[in-house]
Amino acid sequence: MLPQRMKKAIADNPKKLANLIDLVNLPSTLREFVGQSQISHLGCFMRVWSYIKDKNLQDPNNKNMINCDEKLKSILLGKPRVDLVELPALIKLHFPKVPK
Repeated sequence: MLPQRMKKAIADNPKKLANLIDLVNLPSTLREFVGQSQISHLGCFMRVWSYIKDKNLQDPNNKNMINCDEKLKSILLGKPRVDLVELPALIKLHFPKVPK
């Protein structure tokens, strides 16, 4: 069951939802990290997030900060620390632009 505001967002702009769940060919750096040649934006973000959780890369004092290891740095522009809010935007940089 979806929250009301999510239902409204999907009804207002179904193309936006399609962009999140459509399969996209990945560039080589992201392909090596994810282990697949095609994945959706949402699926890629979930893979990165599960990697962060599995490796305990969240800062114990500030859960909004992620301490990147070498593998994660390779897809996050070489940054040693990333704010959780920045994460989707940094991942999105690897995906090709969708024409409007």
